[in-house]
Amino acid sequence: MLKKDEIEPKKKKKKKSKAGKIIRVILIILLIILIVFAGWLIIGLSQNGWSTQGLLMTVLGHNKETLKNLDRINVLVMGESGVGDGYKLADSIMVVSYNPKNQQAALLSIPRDTYVGSKDKNTATQNYLASYKMNATYRNGTNIPETVQLVKNMLGIELNYYLIIDTDAVIELVDAIGGVTFNVPIDMKYDDPTQDLHIDLKAGEQLLDGAKAEQLLRFRHNNDMTTYPAEYGDNDIGRMRTQREFIQETMKQLLRVENLFKISQLVDIAFNNINTNLEIDSIKDYIPYVTEFNPQDLKTGTLPGASEQCNGIWIYTYNKKQTQSLVKTLFEDEEIITDEEVAQSVAEGEKPATTSKGRIEILNGTGSTSVLKKAATELKEAGFEIIKTGKSSTASKTSIVNRTAKPENIEDEIKEALGVGRTSNGEDNSNVDFTIILGKDYVGK
Repeated sequence: MLKKDEIEPKKKKKKKSKAGKIIRVILIILLIILIVFAGWLIIGLSQNGWSTQGLLMTVLGHNKETLKNLDRINVLVMGESGVGDGYKLADSIMVVSYNPKNQQAALLSIPRDTYVGSKDKNTATQNYLASYKMNATYRNGTNIPETVQLVKNMLGIELNYYLIIDTDAVIELVDAIGGVTFNVPIDMKYDDPTQDLHIDLKAGEQLLDGAKAEQLLRFRHNNDMTTYPAEYGDNDIGRMRTQREFIQETMKQLLRVENLFKISQLVDIAFNNINTNLEIDSIKDYIPYVTEFNPQDLKTGTLPGASEQCNGIWIYTYNKKQTQSLVKTLFEDEEIITDEEVAQSVAEGEKPATTSKGRIEILNGTGSTSVLKKAATELKEAGFEIIKTGKSSTASKTSIVNRTAKPENIEDEIKEALGVGRTSNGEDNSNVDFTIILGKDYVGK
């Protein structure tokens, strides 16, 4: 008969053996789950593509049919600024649009002083004029739906969503992605103790952290009242251009692969510092496609118009006809001709349409219609396409603004055609390659 101490080791071995089996079963189950997940991921990626977009599509349960049900989305984006006693106005105002089907996106800046009242601007009271500037309709955030409706009526587009951004969101976002490298256009020096606002930036390319990014975006003029140069776009026009270009640079750096791993942090920053009627379910389907968007393809523009003084109040009066034209350029989908379609037309013996050396608008600063016609004729004969003409304030020198970074040899051809002209770089308004301001130094050949 076995002794007790001889029986015990066998019991322990049995228990140990049983525990080992349980561990093996758990590991097998985990392995099966891992294999199933990997299989699901591989199948999804094989269908959606081996890319960041394909990965996000798979994770969100998308397939190639999902995109067909996504429409262009337009959002009114506003930044808040305080004017004392806790009262806030809508400071930066823009409409952002994105169509994932054709990767077309646009950003339209709206000047803060844009008059959107229903009363005649020439007879309205000072109080009414001031109350119906675009930024004042915000009413400290209590009247957002009316602001959205006013912009919708002004532009004539579908506009149901808004997004109000607090300054802290910009600071935290820029810091979270390690700063944004940006070419500051001019020296900026401004101090306003009442707002605890101090701006001190030097011109040139540099890495901006969140605090410096805020300074850049809020800058209007220096302490000595100097501001952006006219060729850049003075006062608020220059400020809006800087904001748009900074957004483009931020998008480029935000879409880097390393920042995709910060998505949770970035989402937290966004939703802790914004006020919006956009729901996560409404925007999550767009996320995979945004990763494929090239910020260089962003079309931008400023609401056309001019500043004027009415009854002692400065307002910005938008040009309805030019606005309709710009809205069509920015927010209507363009027909995209693929390389395959071009190849097919060649194969079928069709000659692809040729393009001009560049699209030009001429602003006449000479006061003479005959001189304008002469310049247009000379440019057409040189192979350029005249998109539109208009008037400009009197100019002594002819200026050639290169808006789409055309090469120097093209600039030289314009100067050769006209016989005069000094060149500068300007904002891409997605409509023309060059803006020529015809000065009195032009006499024609």
